[in-house]
Amino acid sequence: MVQVRAESRNVGRSGVLVPTTYADARIEPLADGFGRVHTDLRVSVTDRCNLRCTYCMPEEGLSWLTRAEVLSDDEIVRLIGIGVDRLGIRTVRLTGGEPLLRHGLPGLVSRIVDIDPALKVSLTTNGIGLKRMAPALADAGLHRVNVSLDTLRRDRYQEITRRNRIDDVFAGLRAAQDAGLSPVKINAVPVRGVNDDEIVDLAEFAVEYGYRMRFIESMPLDAQAAWERDKMITADEIVERLSKRFTLEPVEREDNAPAEEWRVVGTDHLIGVIASVTRAFCGTCDRVRLTADGQLRTCLFATRESDLRSLLRGGSGDADIEAAWRGAVARKGAGHAINSPDFQQPDRPMSAIGG
Repeated sequence: MVQVRAESRNVGRSGVLVPTTYADARIEPLADGFGRVHTDLRVSVTDRCNLRCTYCMPEEGLSWLTRAEVLSDDEIVRLIGIGVDRLGIRTVRLTGGEPLLRHGLPGLVSRIVDIDPALKVSLTTNGIGLKRMAPALADAGLHRVNVSLDTLRRDRYQEITRRNRIDDVFAGLRAAQDAGLSPVKINAVPVRGVNDDEIVDLAEFAVEYGYRMRFIESMPLDAQAAWERDKMITADEIVERLSKRFTLEPVEREDNAPAEEWRVVGTDHLIGVIASVTRAFCGTCDRVRLTADGQLRTCLFATRESDLRSLLRGGSGDADIEAAWRGAVARKGAGHAINSPDFQQPDRPMSAIGG
């Protein structure tokens, strides 16, 4: 059970007493050795996925975690509660694998929201199950969704994902928007010779239907370790191509936000670009990640993890888990070093880490 402060409580959706603020000035910031304060927690709720994207995993899939290895709802809620009440976590993003595959996800979302009414909870998904689940997720208190979509073409989608499900994604986008999970963001990774000819098409689609488009530089996080730098479309290339179609004006970057954003002049539409490789934002990173099996990672590219699941299941108190969490963040490196000659790709692919 998450401990709450008696002098500052409110009643959550389930009737549980929760603190009215999560940014309590008495909480010691979750800082690393470089002075970066971490307030954003990414939580993978499953490593399983219903797509087999060529840039992520082989066609036969991967060796999935067993049910016993995956954190239970109670364990996830307890860890997030420690993060919020003791470490100053302010935002939570649920990821996977494909998080919509987790049984009872709306109930888990509701319990997370109940930890603190001010906590911002979002979700990254491939969108296939959103048509069915968007209303329940919105009712549970989810704030918004990011949907991964790298192409608008049916044949290309099937070639990239090895599944014929693009109509489900389009339906999911509409359902998320109708349910109020806004802004609905679309994430696309343009790859040279694969889908880079659709950069403008994807942006036009987002502008037409009121979604927020974000392009992400390709990163070496595939299970096959087949990433090739020369196939990466850089942020500068993306903006150059977009500028031939749209008149763009830069938007002031939010603190610690990974995306550089531009407004389409004459509209309220924003297009973002995440330059994870060419203009890495490691110097302002405020994220920590929890894998589906309870390992704390301080970076997508970390080669070291901290085992919080063993502490949970071994009977450790909240203070001990807090100390382990703080110790892991204190050891966080300066950056991911993708551009360094001695860069090492992590053993886990993106689907096992959580986006």
